Amino acid sequence: MVAPVDDPMKAHAVLGERLVTARGRVRADPPVTGDWVALDRAGAIAAVLERHGTLVRRAAGTTGEAQVLAANVDLALVVESLPAPNERRAERLVALALAGAVPTALLLTKTDLVCDGQSQATGLARRLGVAEGIAVSATDGTGIGGLRCLLDAGATTALLGRSGVGKSTLVNTLLGEARQSTRPVRAGDGRGRHTTVGRELFTLPGGALILDTPGLREVGLWEFPDAAFADIDRLAAACRFGDCRHESEPDCAVRGAVDPKRVAAWRKLAREHAWLEDRRDESRWRKQQARALSRQINSARRERGQR
Repeated sequence: MVAPVDDPMKAHAVLGERLVTARGRVRADPPVTGDWVALDRAGAIAAVLERHGTLVRRAAGTTGEAQVLAANVDLALVVESLPAPNERRAERLVALALAGAVPTALLLTKTDLVCDGQSQATGLARRLGVAEGIAVSATDGTGIGGLRCLLDAGATTALLGRSGVGKSTLVNTLLGEARQSTRPVRAGDGRGRHTTVGRELFTLPGGALILDTPGLREVGLWEFPDAAFADIDRLAAACRFGDCRHESEPDCAVRGAVDPKRVAAWRKLAREHAWLEDRRDESRWRKQQARALSRQINSARRERGQR
């Protein structure tokens, strides 16, 4: 399994319980964090094995490029912090994980700052459509035991969230030592400081693997996550119109049953996905045109050579 790869000429692989470094030119697509790879006799990466459970977003600042954040993820923990978790951001991160067929749970940190952290986690998880919601505190240890129960030996869990929600602090707590750098949030607005700058994979006591990620400033989805809005899809089956947008159509089964903010988020993601599909279609058309032109040029050259 591959740990962080900042330089495609160098990859770290976990073999059993040993961390080894493979050096040399990669003779395949550069691996990403979480990949399983095959090494040749010289220790160079010869192939990246088939992936499952990928976390993919639209690359920041681009219109049509995918960025694989991690591969072979068995569980994604969407992390928000109390006392004011951002439901819409958590919703988008859940959608990103489910779009990659990654089972997802909600984790609310800093529960020592409130008196009802677990009830907030349970309620928010229910609204997001995920099965598990846990409130934890790295300060007093609340909920850490329950979190450890989710981390199976040999399985990879990825932490997803903005800067400052406590991902690195949580990793240090689970490791039992300060391996990740942390910084306090800003005093003025409680916003996090961007401390973790690369994806890093750790082996926890007990054999579980946990992936710490930098805070995600942009979460542009690469695929539309139908599973993330199963509640809307289920209710929509009872709408009068098959193409109901749940706005002002008569006999809409969704509009009165689902939080309007969640319906608005579903509609926004659908628009983003349609826009991205248009960009992909345009890119495919341009490639087809370029190939057709190349064939015409080659054909003309052959004809000239035969004269």
